[in-house]
Amino acid sequence: MSLLVVGLSHRSAPVSVLERASLSEDAQFKLLQDTVAAEPATEAAVLATCNRIELYADVDKFHAGVAELSTLLAQHSGVGLEELTPYLYVHYEDRAVHHLFSVACGLDSMVVGEGQILGQLKDSLARAQELHTAGRLMNDLFQQGLRVGKRAHSETGIDRAGQSLVTFGLEQFAAGGEVRDWARGKRALVIGAGSMSSLAAATLARAGVAEVVVANRTFDRAERLAQILAEDENTDVVARAVPIESVPAELTRADVAVSCTGATGLVLTAEAVAVAVEGRTGEPVVFDEENPSVRPLPPTSLGTDEGCPLDLSAVQQQPGFSVMGEAAVAGMDAATLEQHAAWVDNASVDRRTAGRRGPEADAELITALAALAATVGRIPERRRPEPVATPVRPEPVLFLLDLAMPRDVDAAAHRLAGVRLVDIESLAEASADAPMATDVDLVRRIVGDEVAAFGAAQRAAHITPTVVALRSMAADVVAGEIARLEGRLPGLDDKHRAEITQTVKRVVDKLLHAPTVRVKQLAAEPGGAGYADALRTLFDLDQEAVAAVSRAEDSTEKNAENRGPA
Repeated sequence: MSLLVVGLSHRSAPVSVLERASLSEDAQFKLLQDTVAAEPATEAAVLATCNRIELYADVDKFHAGVAELSTLLAQHSGVGLEELTPYLYVHYEDRAVHHLFSVACGLDSMVVGEGQILGQLKDSLARAQELHTAGRLMNDLFQQGLRVGKRAHSETGIDRAGQSLVTFGLEQFAAGGEVRDWARGKRALVIGAGSMSSLAAATLARAGVAEVVVANRTFDRAERLAQILAEDENTDVVARAVPIESVPAELTRADVAVSCTGATGLVLTAEAVAVAVEGRTGEPVVFDEENPSVRPLPPTSLGTDEGCPLDLSAVQQQPGFSVMGEAAVAGMDAATLEQHAAWVDNASVDRRTAGRRGPEADAELITALAALAATVGRIPERRRPEPVATPVRPEPVLFLLDLAMPRDVDAAAHRLAGVRLVDIESLAEASADAPMATDVDLVRRIVGDEVAAFGAAQRAAHITPTVVALRSMAADVVAGEIARLEGRLPGLDDKHRAEITQTVKRVVDKLLHAPTVRVKQLAAEPGGAGYADALRTLFDLDQEAVAAVSRAEDSTEKNAENRGPA
């Protein structure tokens, strides 16, 4: 087994990079095809979600595999390799298995414990099977990953450690309160009808919204989702479907909108959101300007001190105290004093010649500056600006949850008064401080045990073709010796021939039983990969015979693929 994974996720890359590197369905197909066509890889699978892009492959060379997979990811994502490389992570063999199993259990999700990743893993395997890029290793890996994920959710309370991104997003809207209290009676608009949008619609319905409107480019899918919601006996939500062209009108009526489409451009621009809010409130909506947190002080009686070259902090005894008289300039160099005098007179000074004046000129400057201080009572001083309160934003009248990657909703909608936007980037920031349940430790132990078991099974499976080839060779030896015996004893009747044949086979089986069982056990242990080579060398097995067994097993695996993932 030479499993390699190269990828990037919310843990390694900023959302802006993930957004640009996201792969469409067509791009995923082409990436898979190009990966298995590349020299180092024989199998491949792609796991692409809203917050991760990972390419799995069975490679024969580690360094060449990393280089090839990284290059392919860059080519198909459209992000240059030089820019993408700092955000890529690499896992190999057992570490790669550990990573996938952790992902399947929700340990590597933005919201720990979310279960939607299992459906995404299943889709990834189905896609690889459809394109015939999944062989024995990818099938075993993803099938076992699905089982490990289901085990983690059934045997532990990992579900309590976190929620789906949808639920977590709604919790941001509830601002510490109960989501049901926040959602009760609201009208919801769901844009998209895929798996994430369907989850969002169902979550909103269970949370108690009064209405869910589904908009999708394919109207039939929107209708199907609306019908499922309407027929759910556990809710009394009103659900209906509309064409995607109706989104602007429906947005005017909605209290909350969730968008998760596969669009490559924005679905909701900031201007469209502003128009919707205006239509709802009847008042113009403006963008909040980026108000500074401080404002300058009003000018003093001597005018403003902006640009003053004299730093009095060294001679001031306490904040707010104005230094008087000659003490203010004691110890200051001539160049600084000259600049300050010129600044007071609104004149200009050539700084290049300021330091070349003699002692007499320095004394004149000091006297003039001291006289100025005596006349006006103080030297203008630098003062810290006073902080001002940030204006309070009005309560939102429209909540927007953007779960798409790349984003569906213009990030500028953050600045619209009356709008609350939560997107993947803000979810990442919020979930960084989310508490983790103690069940996470239990899941980690499950993952560790399953990784060890998977590795042992793969190593044992690796030696199986050699054992089968050995037994096949033994059977050929038995058949040859029986044929020779028949030539030497032509009068041997069928009964005795059968008894002799069975006796010879039993002897051979008993001789091979202990070594083959033991070699499987040894091969399953860490570092046991060399036992297959030792067995082939000891019994002088034909390498082509072993390869033929492997091809036959692969053919059986491919037939099993047609039944689909578990």
